Amino acid sequence: MVIPVHDVNPVRRTPYVTYALIAANVLVFLYTPGLAGSVAGDSALSQLCHLRAFMDHYAAVPQELIHHHMPRLVPTGEVGAGPHGSGCVLGPPGYDKSPPLSVLTAMFLHGSWLHLLGNMLFLLIFGNNIEDRLGHVRFTLFYVACGFAAAYGFALVNEDSGDPLIGASGAVAGVLGAYLVLYPRARVWVLVPFLVFLPLRLPAWLVLGFWFVLQAAYSSGAAVPAAGTVAYAAHVVGFLAGMLLAWPLRPGTPPPPEPRRLLWGRQARHGW
Repeated sequence: MVIPVHDVNPVRRTPYVTYALIAANVLVFLYTPGLAGSVAGDSALSQLCHLRAFMDHYAAVPQELIHHHMPRLVPTGEVGAGPHGSGCVLGPPGYDKSPPLSVLTAMFLHGSWLHLLGNMLFLLIFGNNIEDRLGHVRFTLFYVACGFAAAYGFALVNEDSGDPLIGASGAVAGVLGAYLVLYPRARVWVLVPFLVFLPLRLPAWLVLGFWFVLQAAYSSGAAVPAAGTVAYAAHVVGFLAGMLLAWPLRPGTPPPPEPRRLLWGRQARHGW
């Protein structure tokens, strides 16, 4: 897996929406119970129970998205003792939840620092150019639309799952799909793990195409025994949604200009 660090694709306007999305995701993570105080996302039992209740309230759950009803019992956030030891208490939901609205709130929830930083890195590198091409308002609508497509696409193939679906990955995958359509020839600086991390400048079609192939392979189980806790199918659907939404704009998109002086893919006058 390659790690992108910067793309050689200048923008014409400040990507305010991209920056705002990154800030919102970080702030929500910092206020998520049981996660902000731990780099690994580990927590005590009481914190874990609060986290489960918080996620169940605000995350998207495939069963709820497809069947449009709440389960009879949900985590309450309290710790109780049972015949097999202490655990999180289940009880009737004390709140009303809109499944479609939960897709929006779930797009700002993350399960660990690694989960958050990975998504925000991709959004920072590739989101600015898509926002530059679409404009602030259309980019916002595009981002949300890809997130909804990813969540409902995942739910359709996992309609009996009661596990919370969280993360900006589906929406960010849509950004990657749009970038592949609009700027396939843009150059992207990446770090390739080979004994050490080797810096290479590769075309976007290779970097993003390879990323999509990996997600599709993971989703099908061809590359790993099982998807585990990562919703690879949501990545695939979000990526394809981004490609489809960006495709009508492709004829009017010129190839990205090549700066005269480069410093790791960035114009030297801007610094690192």
